[in-house]
Formats: sequence, structure tokens, C-alpha cells
Amino acid sequence: MAFPEGFLWGTATAAHQVEGNNVASDFWVMEHAVNGLFAEPSGDACDHYRLYRQDLALLKELGLTSYRFSIEWARVEPEDGVFSRAAIAHYRDVLEACHEFGITPMVTLHHFTSPAWLMRLGGWEYEGTPERFAAYCRTVMSELGPLIPYVCTINEANIATLTRRMIEDMTGAKPEQAPVGVREPVTGGRAQWREAGAAALGTTPDKLNLFLLTFSDAALAVVKRAHVEARRAIKEVSPSAQVGLTLALQDMQAEPGGEKAAGERWAEMFDEYLPALAGDDFLGVQNYSRVLLDAQGAAFHPEGAELTQMGYEFYPQALENVLRRATSAGLPMLVTENGIATDDDTRRADFIRLALEGVERCLADGLDVRGYYYWSALDNFEWMLGYQPTFGIVAVDRDTFERHPKPSAAWLGEVARRGGL
Repeated sequence: MAFPEGFLWGTATAAHQVEGNNVASDFWVMEHAVNGLFAEPSGDACDHYRLYRQDLALLKELGLTSYRFSIEWARVEPEDGVFSRAAIAHYRDVLEACHEFGITPMVTLHHFTSPAWLMRLGGWEYEGTPERFAAYCRTVMSELGPLIPYVCTINEANIATLTRRMIEDMTGAKPEQAPVGVREPVTGGRAQWREAGAAALGTTPDKLNLFLLTFSDAALAVVKRAHVEARRAIKEVSPSAQVGLTLALQDMQAEPGGEKAAGERWAEMFDEYLPALAGDDFLGVQNYSRVLLDAQGAAFHPEGAELTQMGYEFYPQALENVLRRATSAGLPMLVTENGIATDDDTRRADFIRLALEGVERCLADGLDVRGYYYWSALDNFEWMLGYQPTFGIVAVDRDTFERHPKPSAAWLGEVARRGGL
């Protein structure tokens, strides 16, 4: 079976993870704080801010038709209410290069990092954050909207909900199975990093409410309202843009006795966000693995399972299951992230193939899936874990920034050229 005509074959990045020297962001400051969370600072990252044309040319050469990337709020608005004309001009150049190469751009306006100044106001618990975020989105889309056919307001709006649940799981019967990227901030001493980060940012610990690590109900409400306000602002200035939200959706699988828990988890991760999706043009589905739930709690993998570098189970079949459940949103779906951290590129190709077989079955059954974006284009800065995990279909020399496409890149490109497996 061929995928439908116009299906978007892409790969994805996030600005902070690939651009380098994002000095006005909260994460940049946190990376350099004493007793901080990060294994290493991002530094020059992949130097994508300078090498974007080279990277886009490579994606075109491979045969991919779309590129999802983020515009960095901290670059566009480095101080509250002060917008950088140079940053906007840079992202205009990136977008124009996409169109020049025949690559459909999908822009994410917030991918985990925020301006440092926002933390001094209270971050993602501050009641004024939605309006400030919407003002930034309005500015970007007023300037660049005609070049942006697809826009994601917020990446993984439910990530704090998911992380909060993971932390609760860690303190239960099976804490050793929690993914390493979640375990470290907790067992490393939450108060210590929070105080150090607040001091570095010139604020107080109670205002250091980072998007990734703020779990309160107040913060979840702020995130949902930020999406709604951003969508409204975008539609006012760029009504032709397709606007959506991306959600991190694990495949919640119930084992005997875990049916109620699995249903509750899905409701927390998905159903709670449905009101915020009303009026969206699409849903961005992001999936990497599954969670097993029984009467005792959650496990992230069965005993003896093959694990990725992130501690997740190698389980690409999860994507199909999640797509089928997410149809209840009543929106067209785009797989905005799906991938694997591994140093075995043959397993990366296997992962993509098995995931796409599931997408193919969904399409055959009439599900409205309009694109697949592998995470990630480049081996990049994986947040608290630094540069050790390798998600990319393209390797990056950490000294010279030379790009080295992996066999999986050529394989995925051939699938895109054929329009199917």
C-alpha cells in the first residue's frame, strides 16, 4: 500500500538542541549553574544556527519532504517586550531556504526552553505567561506567517503530567525502571538544583518554574491556556496557517488488574487536554514506547526487554496503538516525533520500519494520518543527559561539526521517495 499523496515525510529538531549558544534562555543559565541538573552544557550544539542551509540541502538530497524545527522564543524576545529584528530575519532565512529546497516547514513556537526573564516573573506558574507567549507568537506569525504552513504552538504540552506520573512511579515498587532522564533530577536532590538555578537566574526558587519540571495543577492550567491564547493570536494574523498542539503519548497497556490504572493514565495524558484542542487544525502525536500497568503500578519494560539508550523499551508497535486511541480527538494527526536513541543504526532502521508498518495499517483502516517525522535529524543535545544519547539519522562530529548521514537516513529517504514501504 502506498501512503497518500501529499503525506509529509520529515525529520525534526528543537532549536536549543541543535542551534548552539542560546544564551538568553532559561536552560542555558541552568546548564552553567553550580550543582545543576545537566551532565554538560549545550555550547555550540550542532552549530545548526550557522549550518542550516547545509542541513536542509542534506534533507533534500536524502529525499525527505518536510522539516519540523522550532523558533526560539529566547532569541526572538531576549528581554520582556523587546523583539530582535536580527533573530526574526534569521528565521525568515531558514524558512525561505526550506521553500527553496522544496521542503515543507513545520514550525514549533515553544520546544521546552523559555526566555530567562520569564523565570523572574514566575515561569510556567505565572498567570501572565499565556498572554506573553501569545504576544510572541503573534509577532512571529505577523512577520513570518506566509512562510509557515504548519505551526505547533507548544511541544508536548502534557510533558509535566507525564513526568509527574513517572516520578510517582519511581517512589513506588519499581523506581529502578524509571527512565534515566527522569530519575536524575529527583534522586540528585531537587532542592539543591532549584536553589542553584534560581540564584543563577536572579530569582527565587518559588519562581523557577521551568516548562519541563513544573508539575503543579496551576502550571498545567497555564500551559493549556497558553496554547489557546497562542492559537487565537496566530489565527488573527495568519488565518491560513494550520495550527496544532503536540502531546507526548505513551502506549498505556493494561496487564491483569491494571485496567483502571491504564484508563486513568490515558485520561490524564490525553483526555484532560481535549478541551484545549477545540479549534485546532491537527494533533501532533509523539510516541517512543509503552508503559505496562498492573494492580501494583507501572513498569516501563518487561524483564529482559531490549532497551534503548534512554532506558525505554524497544517497542515501535506503540505508535500504531497510540494513533488509534488518539482518533477520539476528532482531528487529523501528524506523527511529529517518533524515534530511538541507539548506537546500533540497524536497530534504528528496524524501529522506523516497524513503526511505519503500524502507520500503514492505520491508513488502511481509514485513520487520517498526514505525516511522519522521525526524531531526530541530528545527534544533538539531549537536555539533562548531554550529548551521550544518539537519536539522529545524521551523526555530527563534536569538534568539526561535519555531518555524517547514517544508513538509516538513506533508508528513510528511499521510503519517502517511494511514498511507502
